[in-house]
Amino acid sequence: MAENGVVLTERRERTLVITLNRPEARNSVNAELAAGLAAALERLDSDDALVGVLTGAGAGFCAGMDLEAFLGGEVPYVEGRGFAGIVEAPPRKPLIAAIEGFAVAGGLEIALACDLIVAAAGARLGIPEVKRSLVAAGGALLRLPRRIPYHVALELALTGDPIDAQRGAALGLVNRVCERGEALEQALALAERVAANGPLALDASKRILIESPAWDEAEAWKRQAEIVEPVFGSEDAREGATAYSEKREPVWKGR
Repeated sequence: MAENGVVLTERRERTLVITLNRPEARNSVNAELAAGLAAALERLDSDDALVGVLTGAGAGFCAGMDLEAFLGGEVPYVEGRGFAGIVEAPPRKPLIAAIEGFAVAGGLEIALACDLIVAAAGARLGIPEVKRSLVAAGGALLRLPRRIPYHVALELALTGDPIDAQRGAALGLVNRVCERGEALEQALALAERVAANGPLALDASKRILIESPAWDEAEAWKRQAEIVEPVFGSEDAREGATAYSEKREPVWKGR
């Protein structure tokens, strides 16, 4: 395991596990954690690992911004990546959040910057910033209305009250709900299902899903073609078709 102080990284086969490691502070985000998470994401995108899993040490995922550090003048932002080193520029590769206990305030915003969410039963998800006369400006107000019903997003933002993982799943916010203590294990299993696929196709698929809402109808097919044509012409695409015809598992080369 390679440690980066308050953020740990560990390679597990085709997955890079990233752990927020301030359990004594509920994994709240200070400047050091933000820098460590940004560095871990850089490693993920440059590593041979095909997918990342982001989790928290101790009883929960993340309680958001470290308010004591905030009062002391710390700014938990990273240039180019925003709050916590992730919310404005998530990694290129797929990233799965594994949530135990709670992901609240900036902690939920970190999870929303991930591509998939696995949460343990009973885990609390919320943006309580208004209770402290703060604003959920780390992406929740931008991302939540695109992922759950508008009025539910408003209720979360205006009351500051959390929902549990089960309701999050019913709303489509959470991909998998698991037993308590099993979020990391279930996220790793989901990561393996993702990592079994062609890396070029994974990159292209994620890019199109993220970028396409900004495309107008006239340009959408053209923009998509620009991204997918190199994939269809790749060695991996030929390997995928060949492996299918030969009834064997493909061997990806990433080219």
